[in-house]
Amino acid sequence: MRKYQMFVDGGWIDSSEDKWIEARNPYSGDVWAMIPKGNSNDVHMAVTAAHRAFSDSEWSNLTASDRGAMLVNLAEVMEEHAEHLAEIEVRDNGKLFAEVVNQTRYLTKWFRYFGGLADKLEGTVPPIDKPHVLNFTKHEPLGVCACITPWNSALLLMAWKVAPALAAGNTVVIKPSEETSASTLEFAALLKKTLIPPGVINVVTGYGHEVGAALVSHPKVRKIAFTGGESGGRAVNTAAAQDFKRVTLELGGKSANIVFDDANIDNALDGAISGIFAATGQTCIAGSRLLLQRSIHDEFLKRLLDKVRGIRFGDPMDPNTQVGPITTKAQYDTILSYIEIAHNDGARCVLGGKPAAQPEFAKGYFVEPTIFVDVTTEMRIAQEEVFGPVLAVLPFEKDDDAIAIANDVNYGLAAGVWTNDLTRSLKMADKLQAGTVWVNTYRSTSYTTPFGGYKLSGIGRENGAEAIKEYTQTKSVWLSTAPKVANPYIRR
Repeated sequence: MRKYQMFVDGGWIDSSEDKWIEARNPYSGDVWAMIPKGNSNDVHMAVTAAHRAFSDSEWSNLTASDRGAMLVNLAEVMEEHAEHLAEIEVRDNGKLFAEVVNQTRYLTKWFRYFGGLADKLEGTVPPIDKPHVLNFTKHEPLGVCACITPWNSALLLMAWKVAPALAAGNTVVIKPSEETSASTLEFAALLKKTLIPPGVINVVTGYGHEVGAALVSHPKVRKIAFTGGESGGRAVNTAAAQDFKRVTLELGGKSANIVFDDANIDNALDGAISGIFAATGQTCIAGSRLLLQRSIHDEFLKRLLDKVRGIRFGDPMDPNTQVGPITTKAQYDTILSYIEIAHNDGARCVLGGKPAAQPEFAKGYFVEPTIFVDVTTEMRIAQEEVFGPVLAVLPFEKDDDAIAIANDVNYGLAAGVWTNDLTRSLKMADKLQAGTVWVNTYRSTSYTTPFGGYKLSGIGRENGAEAIKEYTQTKSVWLSTAPKVANPYIRR
């Protein structure tokens, strides 16, 4: 049994209340670690340390180039421990080790990329319309940034926030999900092997309504980057508005994966499976609505059912496993409740629809890959995020029908299009109301390109060069070279 501590100002601390949260392995059902249950006092200590590091420490005096070099150094240390970090995260959230270790190796590129971007955050010299005046702009850090991460991809989504925040010169307090805090604390343990000064990165653990709320409302926090559900995002945005804090919100999705009759069907089948059954459907970009052109609907569905019936689910550490457990008991219950809702609304379940019956999965949270047909757009299964391996299939006739169905939800995080028609590809990319549109691929992200949502899927963008601007404020500087100050009573 591992008993963790929180990481504040370069050292380890217990919760000030000496209370703990059980970390449970979703595959075995066993409690394997204890996580500190923090409170507002712990948050205040962490924010105070981060504010001190931002204001008057070695970090605040670094050049942008030196700061970038520290991020590259952090990437190097993380690369050496990628497999260990992945093993811890799998134990915490039940995702496939094959996927998580790929993430822990890949996420180091965020720190390399933004480390290289740190000294390229350039201002401008506007050709101002006033004589004897030089004006220039500069991008300055905001201060302490709160990085609040979810349970499905704790380390990857942490990197999406921390890397640009530090590159811009901020300091951070990370609040991981109470369900999956261990991998973030293991990441914090690596900081002692890096060049990053104490207080620049802090980790406080606990429940959202206690630690998260205290962090968002703390007066010295100037920016919140949050990934999670719609209700959590709404609470963060409301609380942040009280002090006019900056926010980046990456929330839920109900993404359409659209297959046209001219698509490469083999590729589209793999894309449909990747969209909803990879990561056990526990991803904000899940292609949970499969839109099939009527002319290929029946044949595509038949082939999809054949492939999905052969999915191997089981131990996420087993390289042969394709679908692992649901991360939490609460989410497991939510998924089963949505399956019941779909039945009651008149959708027809053609595969799955129940917990896994095999005895070896009795202790874990397993739901069979599930497919519903006869789905209409007003059904809840077509409108609400399930966050599990549950697919709703809807037919369409023409391009405009697909666009109308795809856009007929309150979310707009992502969409997939499968077609060999270039003109159609561009039309769909233009008309779909989504922050990311994939054509003939699905579920790809990169540190080089922005990611975020339309509508209720969020505010702001992560990744890519523009992400660093989310962590800065622009200052305009005026230098007068006039020999004499003009009339002081007239605005110049």
